[in-house]
Amino acid sequence: MKRLVAVAGMFFLASTLGAFAEGDAAKGEKVFKKCKACHQIGEGAENKVGPQLNGVVGRVIGSVDGYKYSDGYLALGEQGETWDEEKLMAYLLDPKDFLKEAGVKRKSKMTFKLKKEDQREDVIAYLKTFSAE
Repeated sequence: MKRLVAVAGMFFLASTLGAFAEGDAAKGEKVFKKCKACHQIGEGAENKVGPQLNGVVGRVIGSVDGYKYSDGYLALGEQGETWDEEKLMAYLLDPKDFLKEAGVKRKSKMTFKLKKEDQREDVIAYLKTFSAE
């Protein structure tokens, strides 16, 4: 029951971020340069400090082959949670708060935050342009 309440809280947090507007993928590509220190995307992308991000939108959380996730991400994946736009908006705002709201262990290598809503929307629009292949 406690976990159900925590997951509901996570979804409430995501919904309080405002109506999701379509981002600009071209602007998102520029913002993504901040992410390249830890993540790769596109043809030949590999895991680095963070997992490769091809197909991240719609992917089961904690499910990239060959990447060592912390327990919180694995728990969300085992629950069948996927990265949708709302979850990514909340996660990119504050990864540790996202995990806390989800009711899972908060250990995460991801400490970078995108505080500007339009930048988060743009990055998500950019990520959506890459399929899992």
